[in-house]
Amino acid sequence: MARLLLIVSRTEPGRFTYLKHVFASETVDVILDRRLGERRQGPIRAAMERRRSDRRERDLTKDLQSFGWALVRH
Repeated sequence: MARLLLIVSRTEPGRFTYLKHVFASETVDVILDRRLGERRQGPIRAAMERRRSDRRERDLTKDLQSFGWALVRH
């Protein structure tokens, strides 16, 4: 069974507490969004880049701004 990760916007600490209480189960992990911004600053040459692609499969920024939370499988 896939585990679910519920990411809550850092601007919604009350919602985080509520969702942490409601989804306190083995299949859902509730965490605060820890991202501060894009970690890579400026252009990076392809020879220096070790990753083949971005690890983030989809951008959660719009969901976090619109709803205050986002749900992903991990």
